Amino acid sequence: MIRFDNVAKRYPTGREGLAGVSLEVAPGELVFVTGHSGAGKSTLLKLIGLLERATRGQIWVNGRNLNRLSERNIPYHRREVGMIFQDHRLLHDRTVFDNVALPLVVAGMGHQEIQRRVRAALDKVNLLGKERSLPIALSGGEQQRVGIARALVSKPPVLLADEPTGNLDPELSREIMDLFLQFSQVGVTILIATHDIELISRLGRRIVQLREGRLQHDSGLAQ
Repeated sequence: MIRFDNVAKRYPTGREGLAGVSLEVAPGELVFVTGHSGAGKSTLLKLIGLLERATRGQIWVNGRNLNRLSERNIPYHRREVGMIFQDHRLLHDRTVFDNVALPLVVAGMGHQEIQRRVRAALDKVNLLGKERSLPIALSGGEQQRVGIARALVSKPPVLLADEPTGNLDPELSREIMDLFLQFSQVGVTILIATHDIELISRLGRRIVQLREGRLQHDSGLAQ
């Protein structure tokens, strides 16, 4: 599903975000990406979502070579990659329903199908009763669930989450991780960047550790 072959990313400032990373993620696999601040976690996710381009190496996602993908086709690629951010990135002047519907509206989907998909996505994250609320009226955990619903509504085969529990208390963090485990069980390929080692070490899933842009340890290879 996802393959990195000797991938490097150097930013215009000269900082190296990734250096020679090779990695494979199987379809339906859930992988946690850990490391200190600046280790390359966010860079790795951005390269998969084509928010950034690799400087060197090859990246394949769902059989597609991202190095050969034209700028014109990037929006089509992103429809197959759901992205969840720590800061939610919600539109605060729009309702929960409208926030979740946004990717479908951009894709030109019909009104009835949007209604059906948004309600189904909100139901999955237990927010069906909040669809007419504004994000400011929600708790931090609820806002994160809206972000997850928005990422899921297009039914992407790949889901990326960058520190999705970074601003949440331990109980809410466990609830959010439980949601990701459920999505993985129905075949969604998931990569989660997180620093919460204590939480993820109890989940029994693969952990990839980055250090200064390099792959330091991969529990999937150690087994």
